[in-house]
Amino acid sequence: MELRNLITFTHVAELGSFTKAAELLDYSQSTVSFQIKQLEDELGCLLFERINHTITLTARGHELVSYAHQVRALTDEFKESLVKGEDIDGHIHIVTPDSVCEEMINSHYIDFHNRYPGISVKFTTADTTVMFDMLDHNEADVIITLDSHSYHKDYIIAKEEQLSMHFVASPDSKYANIKNLSIRDIINEPFILTEYGQGYRRVFDKELAKLSLELTPVLEIGRTDIITSMVSQSNMISYLPDFVTDELIEKGKLCYLDIRDMNLDIWKQLIYHKNKWISKSLKTFIDYVRSAEFTR
Repeated sequence: MELRNLITFTHVAELGSFTKAAELLDYSQSTVSFQIKQLEDELGCLLFERINHTITLTARGHELVSYAHQVRALTDEFKESLVKGEDIDGHIHIVTPDSVCEEMINSHYIDFHNRYPGISVKFTTADTTVMFDMLDHNEADVIITLDSHSYHKDYIIAKEEQLSMHFVASPDSKYANIKNLSIRDIINEPFILTEYGQGYRRVFDKELAKLSLELTPVLEIGRTDIITSMVSQSNMISYLPDFVTDELIEKGKLCYLDIRDMNLDIWKQLIYHKNKWISKSLKTFIDYVRSAEFTR
């Protein structure tokens, strides 16, 4: 079995396209097709279903992905053993919500860069639906979601953590020291929230709908640093994860509101596609996140 055919197979499996794999590998499409055909003939089984110009992995194809990744990992390990030094080079693309991007850059990126200066990182922000679409098309290496708990057989959850969330306001708010409030007590107050339909905002709106309530914020914006700054200086209210607000709570610039009837099940999850080739640089990032605090 030729290693190059196996590597071509993993790229086709990741990208879901002979054409995209050919572009990535700088091959002609006919070369990619020929290599996959060689592999199928050698193994005596069909690896891809080809229907109406689309391809999907067969059951045997899914099995081979796992073995192919192991072969690539061993090959890379051997190549690295021939090179002196322990520097890790590579590029990784991470897609997150705005608030997670801010937190990771502010709290963790400098430390990660100091440890692994050879790894370049691209951060992109998106909502949960777009994130999974990017995983499916191999446009993202990993995603970090802030949403209801996600599980699907095609994805690997590398790390997850349930989040605490609170309604927050200025310490001068008229609701600051009132106990056992209902969401109905504050529903008509001016709210500043993250964008409609994204992550925990979507879950929040669904929970309001269950109570036959609707909230129209005076401002919607993805930047949680702007949200917390504006809330601390006004009579506005917001609903945010604790890792966004805990420092300002400690400093007395924000306060939690005691709302008894709004407890959402929100999770922060680090996810990658099961067919994704885990390069050493990507494994290094995943291991770093696993060993670090997922939130501050």
